Amino acid sequence: MARKPGSKDLAENRRARFDYDILETYEAGLELLGQEVKSAKGGRLQLAGSYVVIRPALRRGLRRGEGGEAWLLNSQIPAYQPKNMREDYDPGRSRRLLLHSGEIRTLRGKLNEKGLSLLPLRAYSKHGIIKVELGLGRSRKAHDKREAIKKREAKREMKNRPE
Repeated sequence: MARKPGSKDLAENRRARFDYDILETYEAGLELLGQEVKSAKGGRLQLAGSYVVIRPALRRGLRRGEGGEAWLLNSQIPAYQPKNMREDYDPGRSRRLLLHSGEIRTLRGKLNEKGLSLLPLRAYSKHGIIKVELGLGRSRKAHDKREAIKKREAKREMKNRPE
């Protein structure tokens, strides 16, 4: 994927692109603690095996079916300085994603479709702010994965072939 100007990649979830056909992508902010930001910018953020869920909002005053919050689950951000971190710090805690309410409503409707999942594809720093690229994807079958491997190997052979 092409890098955007002013952004620095922090982590990538390569397995998501192999296991899923990505239909759409979204950009979301990531709500972190101070030391988590330092740790993530140091390249210690891990997205492998993580996924996104949309839960009802905890705020009062919202009508039924309105709003909601997106949460990133199973991502790992170890402590920046383990000796200075709180004792109850959990590196695998759930982290809230910052999306517009219209995007959350759209995603909630699409996730109700059978076979669609919302996955983090990569994390990057954009103008000092940590962002996550989310992909709405459909799971690939085993034969599709084998086909992708064959295409990748054929492309590699063509590139390395002497002329």
